[in-house]
Amino acid sequence: MKALGFAALALMAAGVAAPAGAAPSDYAKVVADAQRLPANVAMDEGRMPAAVLDFAGFKAGDVIADYQAGGGYYSELLSRVVGPKGRVYALTQPNMYKAEAWTALSARFPNVVPLVAPATGLMLAPGSVDGVFAHLVYHDLYWESAKYQHPWMDPSVVAANWFAAVKPGGRVVIVDHAGPAGDTRAVVEKFHRIDPAIVRRDMEQAGFVFQASSDVLHRSDDPHAANVFDPSIRGKTDRFVLKFRKPG
Repeated sequence: MKALGFAALALMAAGVAAPAGAAPSDYAKVVADAQRLPANVAMDEGRMPAAVLDFAGFKAGDVIADYQAGGGYYSELLSRVVGPKGRVYALTQPNMYKAEAWTALSARFPNVVPLVAPATGLMLAPGSVDGVFAHLVYHDLYWESAKYQHPWMDPSVVAANWFAAVKPGGRVVIVDHAGPAGDTRAVVEKFHRIDPAIVRRDMEQAGFVFQASSDVLHRSDDPHAANVFDPSIRGKTDRFVLKFRKPG
């Protein structure tokens, strides 16, 4: 397990051999990679990763931060997208870090570097990455849980850190469960969803420019009225995909 400090990413740029992988434009081949962990492959159908990666537009040689990377579902995919000259920093908090799974993943994808710190310490060094990817976790910036060791956070602080960390011309791609308008913290607490307008507001206030959205994960049969962990909707929620660019 590697601890993450504010300047850590600036100090961990070289020295790890990376897999050759597929061409970054060949996203179907990326998804079909036999090296991927079976537990991650099992989630492909509902997540449509090839379409999401195509929309994201990360390229060979990029350094990408996979924010709150969970089980590394997108970390391993991004590994193949950025290729041997790129790097994926998988940011996660200690209680979410499963050492055995990450050891197995890192053995298959050595250009993926897990960085572990408390939620409030998942900060990136200035100018250290070409992009940030956040999959189904942005809403947690408005969530507080003692059980899951997730303290109250200020989303504007996280967004400002991302803006400082992303190089000029770089991007942030956010995928999340679409939620209703209203008090954001109350909506997140009840549904684990977020209004996409809140995400756009946060990113633009930090200095990012809205670039595009995708409806590839849109589900018109989800009324946004159930918690995302409800068995009736789990894995079948309406999700938005937003892309932002740092000017320059």
